[in-house]
Amino acid sequence: MTTPSAAQRFDWRIWLGLALTLAWLALGAAYVSARIGWGQVGSLDAATLGNFLEGAFAPLAFLWLVIGYFLQQQELERNTEALRTQAAEIQRTADQAIIQSEQMATAEQHTRQQVHMQLAESVRQQLGSIAGLLYLSSQGATGDGVVSQSEMGKLFSTMSAQDPEIFSWRLVETHFQLESPGRQFDLFYGTQVRARHTNHFIVVFERLLKRSAEVDPAGLLADALTVSGHGLVHQIMKTQQAKAPRELADADKTGVHIQLINPGDKT
Repeated sequence: MTTPSAAQRFDWRIWLGLALTLAWLALGAAYVSARIGWGQVGSLDAATLGNFLEGAFAPLAFLWLVIGYFLQQQELERNTEALRTQAAEIQRTADQAIIQSEQMATAEQHTRQQVHMQLAESVRQQLGSIAGLLYLSSQGATGDGVVSQSEMGKLFSTMSAQDPEIFSWRLVETHFQLESPGRQFDLFYGTQVRARHTNHFIVVFERLLKRSAEVDPAGLLADALTVSGHGLVHQIMKTQQAKAPRELADADKTGVHIQLINPGDKT
């Protein structure tokens, strides 16, 4: 709150009051000199002198009462304006604090999303490796022998270098080429090894899906995952997992033990 300057404290009302006071005192002195005489003032009794002084100074008291009222009103207006200014400044500070907190929250979320994207890329590679082992088990030399060893090596090279979803797309393609439901089931749960790879893929993908939903409430990352090669083969795996016996469908019993996502997470 600002302190009024001397010019503000002594405005025209005070100067007017001083002028009227001096003029009134001068008139009173002239009146005493002309009508009573200064020598006779001291001989007046107390009651008469009191009545004279009361009548002489009552207008001055009323004058300064009125002037004081207007000065106090002006001071209150200044104080009110100062309070309004302080309230506006506090509001601006609060608004600025809200903006800063929103910016910090946005920056924090952006950082979390960046970290998640880096982690997600590593997990996509992991899922590609799991899908590759499953594809090798069913289509390689140890499986049906449909894919030669040299071609399998090229697929793994492509997966490592540029396309971590190549084996997932191959599994989706193979699944639809196998018209028999039994052979489609065997592609994922025909052996305990295949069941282990399938369950491992499901566990890792669902943890990645859960983490994506946490860092992106809008669901864009989760939507992108579900329509990717990994997402499509995951949907097929879940369908086949529901048909598998308990000893094959249970991820714990088939020996899932590799975890690249935070081990503290629970699915």
